[in-house]
Order: sequence, then C-alpha cells, then structure tokens
Amino acid sequence: MAVGHPMAALAPTPPPAPGPALAGPASEAVPLAVWPCAQVSAQYQRAGRYLPASTAHPGKMLPELARRLVAEYAPPGSLVVDPMCGIGTTLVEAAALGRRTLGVELEPRWAAIARANLTHALSPAQAAHAEVRVGDARALLAVLGDLAGTVDLVATSPPYACDAGMIDKPAWLAGQSLCRRDTLNYSERPANLGHARGQAYLAEMARVYAACFTVLRPGGLLVTVTRNMRRRGRVFDLAGATVHLAEQAGFAYLQHVVALLACVRDSTLWARPSFWQLHQTRRARARGEPASLPVHEDVLVFAKPSTRAGSQNLKGLQREPERSSDASSSNWPATQRPATARAVAHG
Repeated sequence: MAVGHPMAALAPTPPPAPGPALAGPASEAVPLAVWPCAQVSAQYQRAGRYLPASTAHPGKMLPELARRLVAEYAPPGSLVVDPMCGIGTTLVEAAALGRRTLGVELEPRWAAIARANLTHALSPAQAAHAEVRVGDARALLAVLGDLAGTVDLVATSPPYACDAGMIDKPAWLAGQSLCRRDTLNYSERPANLGHARGQAYLAEMARVYAACFTVLRPGGLLVTVTRNMRRRGRVFDLAGATVHLAEQAGFAYLQHVVALLACVRDSTLWARPSFWQLHQTRRARARGEPASLPVHEDVLVFAKPSTRAGSQNLKGLQREPERSSDASSSNWPATQRPATARAVAHG
C-alpha cells in the first residue's frame, strides 16, 4: 500500500504472474494510497482562514484534503475547476498554491460565501486567479464558456445521496428539527442535487460526469471525494457507483485514495465524529444494525484519455496520464477497493 505520495504508484508495472482471477471487475485493480487529512481537526483547519458564515454549509471539504488534491494532481499553473464548489474550499486551497481556479455553484447563497472566502483567505494577487460563477454542474459546458476543453483538473465532492444539513442542537433538544431547514440538502429547492436519491441521483450525476469529461482537456483528470453512507439500514456504495458513472462517461479509473477523517496517533485511529454522526450511529446500534463511525472518505482519480483509443491503454497501464505544460487558453494571468475503515469513538 502506498502511503503519502500516490501518483508515484501510477508508473507502469510488469504484468502479474498468472494466478487466480481477481474478485470483481478489472477496473477495481488500481493503486491504493492513504492520506492522513485530519491530524488537525476541521475546526482548526478553517480557523482564521475561512469566514464564520462557512459553517452553515452542510458538506464542506477538509482544507487539508483539498490542498493535497491540488498539490498532487495539478502542477503549478494548472486550471482547476470545482463544478459544485460550495463555500469555495477547493478554490481557496488551489489559488493559495498558485493554481488558476474556477468554481461553479448552483446556489447564490453559497457562491457569495465562496467569493468572500477567496477575498478573506487570499492575497489580492492570489485571489486574482480565482473566480466563482453561479451555474449548474449539469450544464458545465455552457457555464465555463471559452474555458471548456482547457481544464487540467476537475476536483469536487458531490452530494452523498443522503440528508445533510447544519445541526441545530439547541432546537433539537427543544423538540424541533435537528437540522436547520434552510441548510437541509444544501437548498430548499428540489432542483438541487442534494435532494436527489436512488436512480434519480445516479441519472443526474451521470450528467455531471459527462459534463466534466467535456470540459477537461485530453489527458485531464477528474478527482471526486465521496463517502459511503447508511440509509434506511443499508450502506450505499457511493464509491462504486461513482466509478461506474465515470467510466460510463468515458473516463479511465486510475487510483483510489483513502482520505482519513480520523487522527492517527500511536498506530491507532481516533475518530473525530460530529454530533450528527454519533447520534445516527447510536440510533442504528440501538436497532441492532452493525453501524460504525465513518473515518474516511474515498478519493477517486480518473483520466480523460488523450485519444479515444487511449482509454483501454490507460486502464491497462495504470499510469499517470500525459500532462501538457501549455497554459490553458484563458484571460487569467492517478488495488482492490479497500474495506471500509472503522474506528471506535474514544472518551
């Protein structure tokens, strides 16, 4: 297992000696890496850099995870796009690392906070290379305009097909709703993908990944951050579904990174559960379900083939995709799928 620098694991390797067939589809035989992204808690990763209004968003990416995605998969000067940018974490970390970046967000409320975070966290020179546009990830080609086809990296964390909202513990203790209604599933508008479930969710995300394929340059990368969630007593394999949808869109599956949300201390995982996670886990266990606290997210790396015929070559070689050093035309100055990681809450 590669730990730390995952793209180094994507170099071509000799074919394995004949042996028993792998269980599962061939697309699962990709390099695996582990990133410790929560040695410092989310609260302190954001403290002082992100505005307090950011806490209202129910699905924020860890800044350390966003930073590692950009540092690993986008060389300096690359154009990084987050088609569901929320409060702009990917954009802030990308611009701070010297990348050009653009975020697309359906909800004007979150787009405004993303712009404010860019101004708050970055120097004027860094912020000049970042932009937020209000638009729909399913119509990414139209939203990006002349930048379409020049994007080096699409990095995003889509909705997880489960309820998400800002926890209002005082209201809940008073007998009211656990989540603030104005933040539940990102928006009160049913058109928001946060409300989609089941086959409807898969169909809409297929549109998103098809749009991502279109706007990437040949050889560009798509990196998604997902988490397998429990719904009605069953775990939804969102990572597996995402691989399937991305491959349907034409992408080659290159790598799986386990991004730890737990702290690693003395070879032990120490969970950092939210109130909501503890509440839901306790309820599930009371029902007799074998629930555990989620302590990782799945980072899935895909490549748009440089040529149409290159897709099968990429899958076979499992190598880092070809990257262009040319600047994008704009006006701006890379195993088997791991078992779910688990941890026991301490204290």
